[in-house]
Amino acid sequence: MTIEDITKIIEIEHEAFTLPWTEEAFRNELTMNHFARYLVIELEGIIVGYAGMWTIMDEAHVTNIAIRESCRGRKLGQMLLLRLMEWAVELGMVRMTLEVRVTNEPAQNLYRKLGFVDAGVRKGYYSDNNEDALIMWCELPQHGEHGNMEGSVDYS
Repeated sequence: MTIEDITKIIEIEHEAFTLPWTEEAFRNELTMNHFARYLVIELEGIIVGYAGMWTIMDEAHVTNIAIRESCRGRKLGQMLLLRLMEWAVELGMVRMTLEVRVTNEPAQNLYRKLGFVDAGVRKGYYSDNNEDALIMWCELPQHGEHGNMEGSVDYS
């Protein structure tokens, strides 16, 4: 993801989330946060999704994953998360975590499919409706292992 991508990212952010991040938040992530790593996915040269994580010590914390509404159901979110997991391994991370709304069962199912397990609940985590967040963790395979990263994709 580059600064030039932010306008399209904001469009997707508003489609995907009830509490969308601002343009300034993404700009700060890309220019000020040395722990932040973001990527985009394109179809026919058009950005249709993005994902991000923070890499701290040996842990990766997924900040967001979003796909344009018209492009959902094509496993693009899965591709993004797999690439984030691979990137985290390349950076020396050994585990990954995320929070997800307790009502977002499709996302939870994807995360479980890729090796994430439930680890706890953050009460009232989402400020728009005070919904709880499920905390999930995944042990990442190390270089040379395939572990839970089924369906790894060649992005070259």
